Amino acid sequence: MIGRPRCLRPSGGARVRHTLLGALAGVAALLATGVTATPAGAAPQPGAVTPSAQERALAFWTPQRMREATPLDVLSVDRSDVRASAPREGKATVVAPSAPASAVGPLAFPHGGGPWSGGGAVAKTAGRVFFTYQGRTASCSGNAVTSANKSTVMTAGHCVKLEGAWHTNWVFVPGYHDGQRPYGTWTAAKTLSTPQWKASEDINYDIGAAVVAPLDGKKLTDVVGGQGLAFNTGYNKAMYAFGFPAAAPYDGERFVYCSGTTFRDFLLSSDHGLTCDMTGGSSGGPWFTQFNEATGTGLQSSVNSFKYNFLPNAMYGPYFGADAQNLYQSAQSS
Repeated sequence: MIGRPRCLRPSGGARVRHTLLGALAGVAALLATGVTATPAGAAPQPGAVTPSAQERALAFWTPQRMREATPLDVLSVDRSDVRASAPREGKATVVAPSAPASAVGPLAFPHGGGPWSGGGAVAKTAGRVFFTYQGRTASCSGNAVTSANKSTVMTAGHCVKLEGAWHTNWVFVPGYHDGQRPYGTWTAAKTLSTPQWKASEDINYDIGAAVVAPLDGKKLTDVVGGQGLAFNTGYNKAMYAFGFPAAAPYDGERFVYCSGTTFRDFLLSSDHGLTCDMTGGSSGGPWFTQFNEATGTGLQSSVNSFKYNFLPNAMYGPYFGADAQNLYQSAQSS
């Protein structure tokens, strides 16, 4: 319906009434149809994951469960459910990539959405995120970034917490393609989000992070490298967005990208907007400024967050301001 944004349908069909949560599209978490999962257990504190829960999550995510993650239906929410807020800004800050350079093939710019065939560092740092939500399987996208702990993944806030509950069985699969896990499955030791997302699920702050445990004695970015980040660097930028959309016409098995010059949302948020046809499952995938087409590296400046149902070819992502920067600092120091 015109004038109404998309949102996730919560378990039981309850109406969503949050600060701008109504803008969340089927781009949000992919929840499986008819597949029941046993959560990894209650976390001792919000976002924390015990070692035993990490082991259960690793065993839980079989290839079949990953394949069966499918989009949840969406519903419309009235504008009266929405209260706008603007992200806090701060000093412009850039963190350089740590991913090794590798060749990328010819690219199209701008591009409204299609399989990424260029390779390069981004094909290793980005990946699919899998978790359980209200007893059902789900998926999003995420990206490994340069960090002091070499273990930080950036994603969307609703890909770590939704409807007041932290997701369980949370894992990150970098370089996922066609059911393959070339760099392994990394379990979350801790998941985090911005204070505004934790408090009211404000779409302007739909940013999440995870600190993943070592795998086979190695840390994440020692294996796949890490992309850079940029905070407080403004709007109307040339950007590339990546993710693993799984709703039609996509199937979650391919790495997809969009590119173009962003615009500031003039409707209900203070987010970046980009012409992009990615669908459910791409939530949490990285947006890059200063993306180097020769190496596949860039500065992560946002994540796939939501779509309006009357603008199906536009994707929106939160502005990386002061609170996004604080979230990154908290994650990398964990």
